[in-house]
Amino acid sequence: MLGVSVHAQTMEQTGADRAPSVCAPRIVAIQAARAAVQTPWLHPVDGWIDVRLPNFWARQWPDWNGSVWYRIDWERGPTGVCATSTSPVALGVDGVSITGEVFSNGDLLWRGESLVEPLSRHWNVPNWWILPASGLLPGKNSIWIRAVGPASVSAGVGAVRLGDVESVSKAYGSAQWRQRTVYLINAVLCAMAAALFLLVWGLGWRSSRPQLRDELTQAYGWFGLMALCWLAYLSTYLAHTPWPWPDSITRSRFSTIALIGYALCVCKFTFRFGGQRLPRLEKALLVLAVLGCAMVLLPPNETAMQWSNTVWRSTMVVFFVNGLQFQWHAWRPQPVERKLSHRLLALCWLVYVLIGAATLFSFTDFWQVARYWAALSGLSVIGLVMLLLGGQLVRQMRRMEGFNHILTERVADARIELAQSLAREHAQALENATLQERIRLAHDLHDGLGGSLVRGMALVEQTKGGLSQARVLSLLKNMRDDLRQLIDQGSSVGATVPQTPVQWIAPLRHRFTSIFDAMGMETQWSIARLWSAEHRPSVVQCLALTRLLEEALSNVIKHSQAKQVLVSVEVGEELSSSQSMLTIRIEDNGHGFDVAAVQGAGLSVGMRSMAERAKRIGAQLQVQSAPGRTVVSIRLALGVGVASD
Repeated sequence: MLGVSVHAQTMEQTGADRAPSVCAPRIVAIQAARAAVQTPWLHPVDGWIDVRLPNFWARQWPDWNGSVWYRIDWERGPTGVCATSTSPVALGVDGVSITGEVFSNGDLLWRGESLVEPLSRHWNVPNWWILPASGLLPGKNSIWIRAVGPASVSAGVGAVRLGDVESVSKAYGSAQWRQRTVYLINAVLCAMAAALFLLVWGLGWRSSRPQLRDELTQAYGWFGLMALCWLAYLSTYLAHTPWPWPDSITRSRFSTIALIGYALCVCKFTFRFGGQRLPRLEKALLVLAVLGCAMVLLPPNETAMQWSNTVWRSTMVVFFVNGLQFQWHAWRPQPVERKLSHRLLALCWLVYVLIGAATLFSFTDFWQVARYWAALSGLSVIGLVMLLLGGQLVRQMRRMEGFNHILTERVADARIELAQSLAREHAQALENATLQERIRLAHDLHDGLGGSLVRGMALVEQTKGGLSQARVLSLLKNMRDDLRQLIDQGSSVGATVPQTPVQWIAPLRHRFTSIFDAMGMETQWSIARLWSAEHRPSVVQCLALTRLLEEALSNVIKHSQAKQVLVSVEVGEELSSSQSMLTIRIEDNGHGFDVAAVQGAGLSVGMRSMAERAKRIGAQLQVQSAPGRTVVSIRLALGVGVASD
C-alpha cells in the first residue's frame, strides 16, 4: 500500500502572500499515541509523543497494527484579544491512511465508511470542513484524528491545514487536482492507449503478411499490455475500497505485482521497438518477474511489506537499467529510417530514468517516489503515443506554422504602433522646440533691440532743442546693428571669440557711453586686458554675456536715476588646471529696488531673461540692491562644457 507523502502546514505557513491576522489559527503542538486494543475509539490517556505531519506510525511503532490517535492543538491568538472572534475556521486534511475519523474538540467531522477490514480507503483523498463555531473554545482547541490501518502499508496522517475558509478551500482544490484528478487523467490515457494499441496489435497479428507480425507489431502489443498494467497500478490511488480483494494488504500486494508486470512490459516493448534480439536476457527478466511475484504473494502479512519494499526497489532498478541499455542501442550506427524513432524513444526513456533516479535518491520515504512515478506515468504514455503515431509530428509542424504566421502579424502590428508612437513624439519635440525658440527670440528682442530703443528714447529726452537729422540717422543705424547682431546670434556657427576682453566690450562701451554722457552720468570702465592663458569664453557665452550687460545697463538707464555707473570685467585666478573664473560687475548709485518683491511678483521680463541666459551658459547671477547702491554681478567658470555650445 502506498502512503500519503505530503507535509503538515497551516495556512499561515503556505499563505505567505497574505498578511497574517492576529487571530488567525495557529498550530502549537502535534502529538500521536497508540489507541488501546480493546477500546480504540477512546482517546489515549498516556503515551503521547511529538510528531511531524505527514506521519506514518511505522517509524515510531514498526509492529503496531490497529489505530493511532493524532492530537493537533491550535489557538487563535491572545485570549483577551481573540476571545470574541467570530471568523469561521476551516480544517483541511490531505488524507488519512488507510481510513479513520476526524473530530474538532468533541464534535465528529468525518468518519470513513468502514473502520474494520475490509477497510475503506481514504489515504489519497483530501477533505476539508468548516469547524462548528459552537464547539470552539476561547483559548486552545484540539483536532483529534484517528488513523486505522496495518503498519505494513504505511498507515498514518497526511498534511493538515488550518485557516480561513477561502485559503483552505483553495488548498483543497490544489490537493484534489494533485491527488485525484492527475491520476484520473493518467488512468483515462492508459485505458485509451491499451485499447488502441492492443487493437492494432490484434489486427496486425491476424494479417497474412509476415512482416506485419514482426518486431514493430509486437511492440504495439507490449505497449498495450504496459498501459494495461499501469492502469491496474493506478487503481491503487483511485479505489475507495479494497474490492475485489478481501483486505488492504492483499490490495497492496496486487499493486506491487502490477508494477512488476509494468516493468516487464516496458523492457519487452523496448526490445521489440528497437529490433533487439536478446533471448537470454528476456528469459532472465521473466524469471525475475516470477520471483518478485512470489516474494510478494508468499510471505505472511507481518513481513509482506518488507518484502514488497525490496521488490519495489528492485523493479525500479530493472527499469533504469533497461533505459540506459537502450541509450547504447539507439545512438550506435543504424539504418536512417529507424535512427530518428529510436533516438526519440531513447530520449524519452533517458528523461524518465533521470527524473526517477533523482526522486529515488532524494527522498528517504520511497512511497513519495512512488507518487512521483504515478504522476509521470501520464507523461510517459503521451510521449510514447506521440512517438508511435507519426501524424502527431505533422500536427506539430502545422501548429508551428500557425504560430509563425501569428507572430509575423503581431510583429507587423508592433512596428506600426512603434512608428506611430515615434511620429507623435517627434511632433511633440518639434512643438516644444518651436516654443522654446519663440521664448528665446522674445528675450533677445527685449534685451537687444529693446535696449537700443531705450537708449534712443533716453537720448531724445535728454537733448534740448531736438536732434539733428544726422543724429537720428545714427540712432537708427545703431538699432539696425543691434538687429544684425541678433540675427548673427541665431546663426552663430561662423562667429569667433574676440582676442581680448577689451575688443569684446568695445562696441557695447561705445554705444552706452554716449547715452550716459548725454544723461549726465559719470561712467567708469575697468576691463581686463587679456583672457586667461588657458581658457576663454565660447562664442555662445560671449553673446549671452553681451545680452546680460545690455539688459543690466538698460535697466540703469530706465529705472535707476543714478549719477555714477561702474562696469568691471575681471579674469580671476585659475580655479584648477581646467577652469578659471570670469567676473562681470555693474554697480550704480541709484535709488535701488526690492529684489525679492520684483522676483516674487514675476512681472520683470528683463530679470527673467537675465536669469535664464545665465543658467543657459552655466553662470551665476546675483542682484543686490539698496537705496544708493545696486550691484549686478555675473560669475562664469571658463573651461566647463556647455550644452548650448
